[in-house]
Amino acid sequence: MTPTQTPETMTEDSSVVQKLSTLDRFLAVWILLAMALGLGLGRLIPGLNDALAKVEIGGISLPIAVGLLIMMYPVLAKVRYDKLDAVTGDRKLMASSLVINWIIGPAVMFALAWIFLPDLPEYRTGLIIVGLARCIAMVIIWNDLACGDREAAAVLVALNSVFQVIAFSLLGWLYLDLLPGWLGLGEGETLDISMWKIALNVVIFLGVPLLAGFLTRRLGEKKMGRESYEAKFLPKIGPWALYGLLFTIVILFALQGKTITSQPLDVVRIALPLLVYFAIMFFGSFLLGKAIGLAYDRTATLAFTAAGNNFELAIAVAIATFGVTSGQALSGVVGPLIEVPVLIALVYVALAWRKKFAPSAIATSTTQR
Repeated sequence: MTPTQTPETMTEDSSVVQKLSTLDRFLAVWILLAMALGLGLGRLIPGLNDALAKVEIGGISLPIAVGLLIMMYPVLAKVRYDKLDAVTGDRKLMASSLVINWIIGPAVMFALAWIFLPDLPEYRTGLIIVGLARCIAMVIIWNDLACGDREAAAVLVALNSVFQVIAFSLLGWLYLDLLPGWLGLGEGETLDISMWKIALNVVIFLGVPLLAGFLTRRLGEKKMGRESYEAKFLPKIGPWALYGLLFTIVILFALQGKTITSQPLDVVRIALPLLVYFAIMFFGSFLLGKAIGLAYDRTATLAFTAAGNNFELAIAVAIATFGVTSGQALSGVVGPLIEVPVLIALVYVALAWRKKFAPSAIATSTTQR
């Protein structure tokens, strides 16, 4: 069974199954093509990136917002919201996620930024901002592709969104202003971002699709019944998650295609600590989940929510504070350039690692797919 297929999709509608199977089987290829297309469009069409950048409201890129909403809605419509209490009662999962995301993650990025970029303060600051912006959007689809726990993912990204509003500015002050001075690393930086802008980012990229998914599930089950809703309706909207993902990638890389391709050596310098960061966060979290006895599905969810970052918020903060042509903004742009192919590769790693879990743990992760 491929990552986005479910037992419900293996029904009489074989064309749907074949379509999903094709998308899944060649997903890595589609993502690479989308990245290449975006970079090519941004590089070859004069003024395209500027035109796309102007289509925004309150600092939120409308094309990217549309893509993320399309991507997240089908996955959040699959969540069984009446089962969320089983997730919130899992203290191991909740505590591990909070510690990894809001203590370990920012500290790891801070350390890697100084280790790899001691001579490039603008890029270093941009990377630290990326580390502070915990993922609340794209992680939903990585988790679903890896057969993670949908209900757990919904709870953890909601938890991250709350902490993002409360803690982002505080952690920015700690890692960009206070710690560098304490450690004798030089003068710090100050972020110019309001709590309102962070809250707006959360509402757009999580609140809207979460509400839409919840209402769809509630009304769909009321009208069709759970069995019919999951067997007939969900397979019809399922492929749109990947369509939204690919559209988002094209737009994202079209926005910054010229910048990325004109500074390849700088991109490589920024990419190296990011690669190490994703490896540490994903594999460390995965091993922790297994060590504390989490089932595969929740271990995968823990790992992907730990490794992913909110690139839209990071880029918006960097541009608002330091300018669109700044090195900090370039670091934010390189974030998804590296994150997208790395995390899709980690989806396949996670699926391969399912064999290392007990059969009962694996079965638990697939009973509701």
